[in-house]
Amino acid sequence: MQTPNLPAIRALRPAWNKGRIVGQKRPLKPKHVWAIRVRLELAENLRDLALFNMAIDSKLRGCDLVRMKVVDVMASGQIKERASVLQSKTQKPVRFEISEGTRASVAKWLEDPLMVGSEYLWPGRFHERLHISTRQYARIVRDWVSSIGLEVTAYGTHSMRRTKVTQIYKKTGNLRAVQLLLGHTKMDSTVRYLGVELEDALAIAEAIEI
Repeated sequence: MQTPNLPAIRALRPAWNKGRIVGQKRPLKPKHVWAIRVRLELAENLRDLALFNMAIDSKLRGCDLVRMKVVDVMASGQIKERASVLQSKTQKPVRFEISEGTRASVAKWLEDPLMVGSEYLWPGRFHERLHISTRQYARIVRDWVSSIGLEVTAYGTHSMRRTKVTQIYKKTGNLRAVQLLLGHTKMDSTVRYLGVELEDALAIAEAIEI
């Protein structure tokens, strides 16, 4: 008598999101930005300082940030004041400003011996990897966040993308400007991304007198 094949018994594994905050990641506050910058400057970590500043200014998704090339930010031996990158998600270009502090940190990073002959702005440490991976970038962001005592589960790579546009929206209430800076094709995406609620809309309306 043959024994029927029984289904394989698999050990129960904990859910991947157990103990994690998987919703929208928080943007960094200005005091957090400066705290991380100071720590990176004191540590003389040229790459991370340039990467951090570029992540804040560019407002790019992590997948686009790690693929940035030297030619994206440099022309005629100078760091550009404005740059343009093709977004992998939408296949549309998005322009962004490169502030004076970011230009200075990127210029110092490009002088590093590790950057000699590098095509990518953030080269990988292994020969088979041309640039750092999005997973490696996520680990770097976690290190930045934990270094100033923040809860790492509340922040992520999208925190870097949201940081500057959140401040722009708070100071101006200009959703169209934020939409252009993020490279969103629909305003609804921008509204959801910023977490704009009715209270925000009412506060803007109350500040306008006709």
